[in-house]
Amino acid sequence: MKISEILKNNKVTISMEVFPPKTDAGFESVGTAVKEIAKLNPSFISCTYGAGGGTSKYTVKISKDIMDYGVTSMAHLTCVSSMPSKVEKQIEELKANNIENILALRGDIPEGIEFPGGDHFEYATQLVNVIKEHYPEACIGGACYPEKHPEALNKDEDILHIKEKVDAGCEFLTTQMFFDNSIYFNYLYRLREAGIHVPVLAGIMPVTTRRQMERSIQLSGCIIPARFKAIVDAFGDTKEAMQAAGIIYATDQIVDLIANGCTHIHVYSMNKPEVAKGILDNLKTFI
Repeated sequence: MKISEILKNNKVTISMEVFPPKTDAGFESVGTAVKEIAKLNPSFISCTYGAGGGTSKYTVKISKDIMDYGVTSMAHLTCVSSMPSKVEKQIEELKANNIENILALRGDIPEGIEFPGGDHFEYATQLVNVIKEHYPEACIGGACYPEKHPEALNKDEDILHIKEKVDAGCEFLTTQMFFDNSIYFNYLYRLREAGIHVPVLAGIMPVTTRRQMERSIQLSGCIIPARFKAIVDAFGDTKEAMQAAGIIYATDQIVDLIANGCTHIHVYSMNKPEVAKGILDNLKTFI
């Protein structure tokens, strides 16, 4: 099923994100985690592509497995480190496996590697155009940053690039993680003011370790509210307590979003079925 169809009404949707293993040896454990998350029957499950396409060879396999479990899947596709021929081959593989939902991403430049330039892609909009050309039936999503893309000069420029992606064919957007809902509400207002009216899924990261919070700041530069810093300071050195606190904080964010009319939530599950289950169990009376 196309995700654009799932998002058509105001019914609450809770989707999950999983990531492929870095090595063949890790495939079994990741596969087990994905199967357990699929059993929770989320609205859909997306599978990432890996930095620089490093784990991309597993993305199609896992996305296909998700569909075999009876859950709608979405495959991530990044382009920045790939030649057009490689990207086109990946699109054809997605098409051959009937994976009709694609999250089109520029992707991050792996650390220590300069921007390729030349024939390589520079922007996600270019990837959207290629997908539309080679797989016109696909449902394409895009990413956005409520706190501004780290490389954008300012928020206005950032919004302009988002509009270019939507105009090129993105049917919905998924936000980078955020921990303060007011940032998302403000961002949504600015998108609508710019004439961007596609569904915008709120990306929620249940932080369950101190290291995870530090990594989140490093990767996205997202603001960590004082309230959540206090939680990490108090419970960050106790695994069980921090996991429980992270689930509660994420649940609280989601309940607040739903109460304010934001009905589409995308949870970065980090391949942890117990965390995904904890959140969905907490939300049973709200969805």
